[in-house]
Amino acid sequence: MPKFLLTYHGQPDIKGPEDGAKHMAAWKAWMSGLGAAVVDPGLPVGPSKTITPNGVEEGGGANPVCGITIIKAETMEDAIALAQGCPHLSGTGTIEIAEALDLPM
Repeated sequence: MPKFLLTYHGQPDIKGPEDGAKHMAAWKAWMSGLGAAVVDPGLPVGPSKTITPNGVEEGGGANPVCGITIIKAETMEDAIALAQGCPHLSGTGTIEIAEALDLPM
């Protein structure tokens, strides 16, 4: 079954500790609901840098990554359907999704 990388950008709508607790509860419920589709729950990440042929840039670009998850699904459409329930999609949160290609390395 194909694997898909969910790359989180932006920020969910969290305005304080109570919102943070609600968001975390929603996140855990969403993740639990994915069941066997979860290959790697991933992790949040801190501030990033971008490495270019000309050096290193601060800040990770216009829309820096803030976390990742790896799931499996039959098709891109199925993976999108799973991702659309993610609580990260509140506020300015977005999810970039891409199929992991099974290439010999």
